Amino acid sequence: MSVSKNLIAAAAKLREAVNSLTFSKPVTHVYNPLDYAWEAHQLYLTKYANSTKKVVMLGMNPGPFGMAQTGVPFGEIPAVRDWMKIEAPVGKPAVENPKRPVEGFACTRSEVSGRRLWGLMAERFGAPENFFADHIILNYCPLVFMEESGRNVTPDKIPAAEKKPLTAACDAHLREVIKILEPEWCIGVGGFATKCLERILGREACPKPPLRSGEMPEGSGGGLGQPSLPRNPQIGTILHPSPANPHANRDWAGKATAQLEDLGAW
Repeated sequence: MSVSKNLIAAAAKLREAVNSLTFSKPVTHVYNPLDYAWEAHQLYLTKYANSTKKVVMLGMNPGPFGMAQTGVPFGEIPAVRDWMKIEAPVGKPAVENPKRPVEGFACTRSEVSGRRLWGLMAERFGAPENFFADHIILNYCPLVFMEESGRNVTPDKIPAAEKKPLTAACDAHLREVIKILEPEWCIGVGGFATKCLERILGREACPKPPLRSGEMPEGSGGGLGQPSLPRNPQIGTILHPSPANPHANRDWAGKATAQLEDLGAW
């Protein structure tokens, strides 16, 4: 199968795995855009993930006004609709929180993280084809968690017993994605995603001391019974663009660019 078809198959497997999970309060609503926004997500992978990549950038999970609406990671609607030229019908989650309705591409709210992230890529690369020739942006976890009030709950705040099967499913998917895409660099967008990459690849992110030639850390290749990865990508991290991060609210694009250039990924 092609790269994009393999990624679509992997995403479908992840979708089914996480749909079998249950979560307790304070989480009252769980949205899975791989269900109700599957068509748009498939378009994203078909159009822009149709080859191996030099750089894979990884976010945490969908934002309520981004991927939760569009099915595209960090899916700020103007970036997805007007820059990527992706638009598709979007349904509804099985149980919708009235305080966080899914309106698809009709949503008028802005996903600030996505606006900043995709805005940087559009400014630096121009046409989306220039960016996606060597890059792709994905999320670690496909689920949106929220309280009754509509307040977002991030995956790291899920109770340990419930987080264990979620982590197992998302780790397996991430491992498969890296195997399919064969990147030179895996870049965590923020600390959570970087830790996920470190766990999967079995070592710490740059610029910490690299492994000596031929050295394989304990846990490399994904753990007991897991196939080794065909390439040994470097791990890097960039500042998360969320407005909740005070360091991101002044020249986030400049700071992220400098981080990627210092790493050598750009």
